[in-house]
Amino acid sequence: QTGAPAHPQHIAPSSGSVQQNARVPRVPRGSKHKQRERDAHRHPRPHPDAFFTTPRAFNGSLRVHNPLHPLTEESYSAYAVMLLALIVFSAGIVGNLALVCIVSHNYYLKSTWNCALASLAFWDFMLLFFCLPVVIFNELTKRRLMGDLSCRIVPYVEVTSLGVTTFTLCALSIDRFHAVTSVQPRLQQVESCQSILAKLSVIWVGSLVLATPELLMWRLEQEVSPRTGLPVDSCGQQPSVTLPETLYSLVLTYHQARMWWTFGCFFCLPLLFTGACQLLTRHVTDENAKSKAVRPSSMSSSSSSASSSLKKQRRERQLTRTVVALASIYAVCSLPENVWNFVLAYAGVEVGVATKALLALIGQFLLFVRAAATPVLLLCICRSLGQAFMDCCCCCCDECLPDPSSSSMSSSTNKVKIVSGTSPAVFFDNVKDGPAELIIGTPC
Repeated sequence: QTGAPAHPQHIAPSSGSVQQNARVPRVPRGSKHKQRERDAHRHPRPHPDAFFTTPRAFNGSLRVHNPLHPLTEESYSAYAVMLLALIVFSAGIVGNLALVCIVSHNYYLKSTWNCALASLAFWDFMLLFFCLPVVIFNELTKRRLMGDLSCRIVPYVEVTSLGVTTFTLCALSIDRFHAVTSVQPRLQQVESCQSILAKLSVIWVGSLVLATPELLMWRLEQEVSPRTGLPVDSCGQQPSVTLPETLYSLVLTYHQARMWWTFGCFFCLPLLFTGACQLLTRHVTDENAKSKAVRPSSMSSSSSSASSSLKKQRRERQLTRTVVALASIYAVCSLPENVWNFVLAYAGVEVGVATKALLALIGQFLLFVRAAATPVLLLCICRSLGQAFMDCCCCCCDECLPDPSSSSMSSSTNKVKIVSGTSPAVFFDNVKDGPAELIIGTPC
């Protein structure tokens, strides 16, 4: 008995038990397989789709406000803003692109006048394409696309567009005054690209330089809304303290005088310049009409010259109406913002942050409306631009193709008239080595 084992676990297992253990795979000691199974029953893993449906926020940076869903009282105003923005965006993009393409693809419309209008349409297109979506997204979601970069680029493009409009109105007014007061009749010819670009570069460079302080003045400001608990982005006029001392003082001076500078340079200058040029032009025109009336009948011109003079006067009146219409729509869209800026600055009227944001949004919308309405106005007033646009729109329709009989009849004439719509008519007598009919516009 003393040789019997003291502990039963030291007894050697039988052969049957060894075979049974051989059938069941043994889990090595220290393995976490069973521990993982128990944890899976206690804490089940979420479905993979939950990662895509559940918003994952990192310090609130990915959380945005959605006023469209669920439907509330705020949703109606959000849908109204989206509808208005869609109308302005569509009309402006189509109109400005059409005006630029008409002038750039038409050889006989490449005059300084038309290229100045195309330059204005190009910057209006840039304003609508880059600034309008950013402003609407910020208004709906209270977040800013591209962050601090958009706070600097959007005001810069807006002020540049104002500068291009201002200098274009001044240039068109000077052109009208020079055309009326010139002693010798000026034949408007197709100008070279170098000459046109040299004149347009003055407008572009001046506008870009005057708007440069906008890049250094605006900064992105973020805060948390107490009502929704979501982050809210806004752009504030606060120059960075990291700028050099000289540059910082210059930007600070611009910030303090920005209201008066905008009112004087971008509102008063184009309107006063256009009004003064129109008054002088009308005065010179009346004096010329009186001098012609005093002349004796023997000195009167022939009937052909009288008819050409009458056509020239009609063209001059059309161009004058174009300048006046551009200045009027610019004044209507710019006046409200200047008025409430002076009222808030000097009338002592206290308004809240929400009211100031609403006024700023209305001012930007008026700027977008002006950029969208200008090409539509030009296509309606300028006959040649409107005709070229209609030819391009219906060039694929069989009904709009020219009649062969009418083209054969026109080939018998020995005088071809090309009207640019924005310049005196150019006559080509006895056209040789060319087509019988010069068609304005290019095929679509």
